[in-house]
Amino acid sequence: FPFPYTPYLIQERFMAALYGALEAGRVGIFESPTGTGKSLSLICGALSWLRDFQEKKQQEEARLLALEESGQEGKKKQQQLPSAEPGHPESKDTAGEPDWVTAFVQKKEERDMVDRLKEEQIRRKKREERLEKIRHNVQLKYAAKRKRSEEDETKRLLQLSKEVLSEGAGVDVGDQLDHNEEELILAEYESDEEKKAVTGLEEDDDDLEEEHVTKIYYCSRTHSQLSQFVREVQKSPFGKDTRLVSLGSRQNLCVNEEVRRLGALQLINDRCMEMQKNKREKKSDEEMEGKKRRVSRTVCPFYSYDQMQFLRDEVLVEVKDIEQLVALGRETKACPYYGSRYAIPAAQLVVLPYQMLLHEPTRNAAGIKLKDQVVIIDEAHNLIDTITCIHSAEVSGSQLCCAHSQLLQYMERYRKRLKAKNLMYIKQILYLLERFVAMLGGNVNQNPNCQAVSQTGTVLKSINDFLFQSQIDNINLFKVQRYCEKSLISRKLFGFVERYGGPATAVKTNKENQKLAGLQNFLLTLQQGSDKEGDPPVEPENEQLRTASPLMQIEGFLSALTNANQDGRVILNRQGTVGQSSLKFLLLNPAVHFAKVVEECRAVIIAGGTMQPVADFREQLLSCAGVDPACVVEFSCGHVIPPENILPIILCSGPSNQQLEFTYQTRDLPQMMDETGRILCNLCNVVPGGVVCFFPSYEYEKQVYAHWEKTGLLTRLAAKKKIFQEPKKASQVEQVLVEYAKCIKRCSQAGGQMTGALLLSVVGGKMSEGINFSDDLGRCVIMVGMPYPNIKSPELQEKMTWLDKTMPRAAGQAPSRVLIENLCMKAVNQSIGRAIRHQKDFASILLLDHRYARPAIFNKLPQWIRERTQVKPAFGSAFAELRKVGTFILCTA
Repeated sequence: FPFPYTPYLIQERFMAALYGALEAGRVGIFESPTGTGKSLSLICGALSWLRDFQEKKQQEEARLLALEESGQEGKKKQQQLPSAEPGHPESKDTAGEPDWVTAFVQKKEERDMVDRLKEEQIRRKKREERLEKIRHNVQLKYAAKRKRSEEDETKRLLQLSKEVLSEGAGVDVGDQLDHNEEELILAEYESDEEKKAVTGLEEDDDDLEEEHVTKIYYCSRTHSQLSQFVREVQKSPFGKDTRLVSLGSRQNLCVNEEVRRLGALQLINDRCMEMQKNKREKKSDEEMEGKKRRVSRTVCPFYSYDQMQFLRDEVLVEVKDIEQLVALGRETKACPYYGSRYAIPAAQLVVLPYQMLLHEPTRNAAGIKLKDQVVIIDEAHNLIDTITCIHSAEVSGSQLCCAHSQLLQYMERYRKRLKAKNLMYIKQILYLLERFVAMLGGNVNQNPNCQAVSQTGTVLKSINDFLFQSQIDNINLFKVQRYCEKSLISRKLFGFVERYGGPATAVKTNKENQKLAGLQNFLLTLQQGSDKEGDPPVEPENEQLRTASPLMQIEGFLSALTNANQDGRVILNRQGTVGQSSLKFLLLNPAVHFAKVVEECRAVIIAGGTMQPVADFREQLLSCAGVDPACVVEFSCGHVIPPENILPIILCSGPSNQQLEFTYQTRDLPQMMDETGRILCNLCNVVPGGVVCFFPSYEYEKQVYAHWEKTGLLTRLAAKKKIFQEPKKASQVEQVLVEYAKCIKRCSQAGGQMTGALLLSVVGGKMSEGINFSDDLGRCVIMVGMPYPNIKSPELQEKMTWLDKTMPRAAGQAPSRVLIENLCMKAVNQSIGRAIRHQKDFASILLLDHRYARPAIFNKLPQWIRERTQVKPAFGSAFAELRKVGTFILCTA
């Protein structure tokens, strides 16, 4: 395998196993700890396979074409011979068909295949020639820039001419609406089976019909992780020869400032779609002679076919990450969102967030075709949760009432301008909203924050039961969902509310606006009612989306209700008032959505730094998706650090011989919190640098902190380490980490009594994933107790019941029990993996709870940690080992 440096042995094994899985078309679960060069192993292993696969394919094509050419003469001679001798019956094959029929079908298939190969070869040569020209001919770039300048100037002059012509023209103001208001009217909705909207681009272009070459779709969780992966590709031996395209949402790729300012993703999506629609309508209007334009609709200046084709070629010539792609879009005045999508067919490596790949409508909209392709899902430790979240949805009573009020006001204002089908669907949506609120025990016509709920609590229902009990089983939700998508009704409604409903909007004193005063007052009461004391502040974007456009959120809930009855549940959460209550769809079977990915792809690789325990992937995801267990490959490698660089200890009792068992019944006891404090005090005395301590929840961390403050233990701790607490707000995390790192650096340079810092964190919080506590930032990681999930949660209880009904018992354990243990250990493995981040790093890991020593739990630790873990029944022997590590750290430093 080509590699930028001499690879570790585990990297060579990783690449060999990956190559084998891709070649055999398997589903692979690959685990390689952070700091072992997993990204480069994935790049070099997968792209080596792709290079070899393409070479074999081209050799096979050349062989078939050569055979076809050499066989032309033979075919002509064959046709001159009789197919059967006179007087003899024709021979037949096993299917009962005459030989000549079988031969004809076979020959036709061969001819069709050869014709396809020839077409592909011509397309490939054209593409390679075009990209080679762009790579070496700078003149083309200057020509493209000059053309853009000329087009801009032409558009400017044309606009000036239109303004001059329109100055003296009279406007009929009889029944006409305001100029800007025309865009709020829903277009005529022809039928539910209407043809797919044309793109508005030249349909006869060869590139739109371009075949998708065999490629690798690489997915990860965040855009920053994807950018980091792209930079690794750029540094790899494949960086100059690989055709790579980065995909992202409009929120990340849009370069139209007017649209970007909308902030919320759904608003950006709807506005973009509307501008495209305007472009198509503008084009069709211009083609109709003698018909005056009623209103000038806004179109996107970056949605230019020629410029997007130029951007596509630029993307394919040189590897670019998201930031470079956006910069190129601004420079070329071409849309990076659509330009990158045009590059997909010819790309060899497509980099995208895994939400985009796992959600089928988004996948189809982006033009992603998975048939016979390779998918690599990195950072996949929470893949099951991700699929569940993508396909779940929740709406509050406030959102339902607000959407009903908005839509009713919209229908009343524009009733005379709306076609019959639009009115029919709007009335259906209004009825749905009315019934949803009724299910929460409220009335849609009253303020939801003033309606008390008589029967509070949480109720779970199957989808069918919910549809019957809410009396909406006679409505075709598939048609309603399709109408919402095609008509862009949520975008129209947002424009309507933006114009009349927002508290900050200047209200004109005409009759129409007086009619709409009720809507404005209603929105104002909602906004005031939500600002209760003690509630966390809402981000401005979410506030805008919640109050101004709740129908967008409700569309997601309607879509979720179209799942199969057995695959999900509807949760009715009735709390205090109707406004505080909510309806939530919970997906129970994520495999039903993952099955389509597995079925279509040639191979699927699920990779991560910490994949243990893998039983969830095998049973809940792959087995339920219909994957044959024999087709699943597992690979797990150790770490590159020497054995002496890590000291994992399971501690069963503390300094005063108090047994460590942090169950719900015992962890709140004063003696348990005191014992935890004594352990930390002893550790902070001998371990220099940073110590990160993980608690099972924010509530427990707060409780322990208050107890230590009361007993004076916090003062003792603060004498050796400056104490930091993980903030609940994501915006404050960076600041806390910077201060934490500064303190450790200052203490290591100054010496003295203060030896570093102690960071109190939470499992599953901001610090437990994606944060590096390398070197002095994390010389010791402590896990207080076992972070079991809240077993009283209705969602978790329903999931457990579903698993017990559908999954077989494994090793005598109920599937629900296995689920609880796996959720706990996944959280633990993610948290303790924060410490060792590279080959020369070293740290100790302390697991405070005797239950970690149980075989069922112990075996769920990552192998490279498990094989070095020591179980210490008493604190004395553990402390002696930790003192050695502290001395080792000081000596090394």
